[in-house]
Amino acid sequence: MSILIRDLPFAALDFESAGERPNEAGVPIQIGIAWMQNQTPDPNSFFRSYLRAERRVTWAAQQVHGISSADLKNAPELHSLWPELKTRLGNRWIVAHGSGTEKRFLRAFPLHGFGPWVDTLTLSRKILPGRSSYALSDLVTELGLIDEARGLLPDFRWHEALSDSLASLLLLRKLIDLSGINDHLAEILMTL
Repeated sequence: MSILIRDLPFAALDFESAGERPNEAGVPIQIGIAWMQNQTPDPNSFFRSYLRAERRVTWAAQQVHGISSADLKNAPELHSLWPELKTRLGNRWIVAHGSGTEKRFLRAFPLHGFGPWVDTLTLSRKILPGRSSYALSDLVTELGLIDEARGLLPDFRWHEALSDSLASLLLLRKLIDLSGINDHLAEILMTL
């Protein structure tokens, strides 16, 4: 059964990491999830959590997102959040800006089955060609979405997992509107 884009249930996902080190991939230290149904973000769905890491947060990463190793002291491990993630991400289209990081961190749950995925970075490059920057913060600011983000999430700030999740949803909604595909079948999102 086909569904129209305007009726799709979306869940935006974002992770912040401890930072990369030579010969070592980053590890997640914060997760944020936000839902959008009928093109309306749902503040009741907002979820964020710090995540316990086996190593210290790099100085460079702390400068970006402001999360220190001390913030993670009593945080749960990512694996312990599986029931929460299954409920929040299951049966929804997953949205992320540059989805590679989110997909990589979800490998902690082999065969999770989340998706289909919508990458707002890829969509932005196709729908808004020629921009000097495709950073989430630049696009959301340029498109005039920042006030709505702050209205929905009063403690909104860049490089914070829930804030970036919400920003990705607002950007997706704007891209759908700009491209005029709201009343198209969902499958078109897979071909853009």
